[in-house]
This record gives sequence, structure tokens and C-alpha cells, in this order.
Amino acid sequence: MPRILVVDDEKNIVELIKFNLEREGFQVLTAYDGQEAVRQAQEMNPDLIILDVMLPIMDGLEVCRRLNRNTATRNIPIIMLSAKGDELDKILGLEIGADDYVTKPFSPRELVARVKARLRRLQPGEDEKGRADEGNRLALGRLVIDQDRFEVLVDGERQELTPKEFELLRFIATEPGRVFSREHLLEKIWGYDFAGDSRTVDVHIRHLRQKLEKYPGMPQYIETVRGVGYRFKEVPK
Repeated sequence: MPRILVVDDEKNIVELIKFNLEREGFQVLTAYDGQEAVRQAQEMNPDLIILDVMLPIMDGLEVCRRLNRNTATRNIPIIMLSAKGDELDKILGLEIGADDYVTKPFSPRELVARVKARLRRLQPGEDEKGRADEGNRLALGRLVIDQDRFEVLVDGERQELTPKEFELLRFIATEPGRVFSREHLLEKIWGYDFAGDSRTVDVHIRHLRQKLEKYPGMPQYIETVRGVGYRFKEVPK
């Protein structure tokens, strides 16, 4: 039974989310401030966290930063809740490690759908695994993607990727040369209609370049196709 930590200082919102998640078979933990959220994440190791931005003691952005700096919690997916409609606030959440965000007021049904989509994508399906070279390992020049170990190596050195970054890289790298639109990547990686928030893809691509490329401004692997999207460059044989 997947365990979800719901963090919000508004009790009625926590109860609403808790009711809808439990109805779908999830086990739900709750916290009402940022400090308690960090404690429970470290002690209870939830499968996913729904995290409000505006929290007492420690805000959601700082919670997200701390969890992503901790090796024990950095791979827990985070869906952020925000009452703000400011695009900058949403992008900041993604920049510091959140996997997704939902703006209040939100549909409980949509939130549950996003939770399910995120959890489904934590483990690749057999069809996805079958596309990899030698079963579950892709060797692409200096870059190696090991799906069994959930590792990415560059020149033999392990790179720390978030689950979403790994998933995005694996998806585009299995078909070098193919151009993927932002909308297509949102659908396949995030698993639902992201309502035009294409900057989500841009932020994750930028993070990947910073971690994988020797010169991020002149990428060797992930290439921008202006006006269309992105492609993984074919590696000469």
C-alpha cells in the first residue's frame, strides 16, 4: 500500500486530500508545519509527498530543499501545492527539486490522478525496459544509463539525478535523433495534460545539461530543436 505524506497547515485541506487518497487505497500520513514534514519524511520514508508552499515554522520550498539535500529523502517524489498563481513561484519549486505542482483551488480527483501517474512512473514497465540496449543498459558515448541500478554515469562517474530527471533522460535517450515536443514529453513523462506548462520540461532539461554536459551551453547530448522541442543526439559509431 503506497504511503503518502500530506503537508498543509489548513486542516480542512489535509482532511479533503486524505479522504480522497484513502478512498483510492493509499495510506496517508499528515503534517501541519514544515519542521514536522521533514521529520516524518526522514522517519517514515513515504512513497510520495504532497507539500504546501505556505507553511509555518519552515515553508514548503525550504522543506523541499532540505529533503533534496538528504541522501535518504532526495528520491521521494514531491507534488507542491501553491495558492499563488505566480509562474515564478511554480518554476522555483521545480528548480529546487519538486516533481510537480498543483495550484489552489484544485480538483481532488486531478490531484489523485497525478499521484497515481507519478507512482506508476517510479518503476519502468516491461515495454520501456525492452527498448534499452542489452536489456536495461544504454551506452551512449561517455554516457551510460543503467536502468537496473537507476544510475547514470559520465566518464565512469555517477551523476545524482532526481527520479524525474532520470525518467526524462531515459525516455529521450532510447530513441536518439527523434525530436520530442514539450507536449509529448509532458504527456509521456508526467502522465497527464499539463495545461501548457511547457517550462516544466525546460527546467528539467536544463538540470540534466548541468549534470551531464561538460559545457552546458554547448550540449553534446540533449539538443534543442528551436520551435519544436528536444532530441538526444545520435552518437557516432
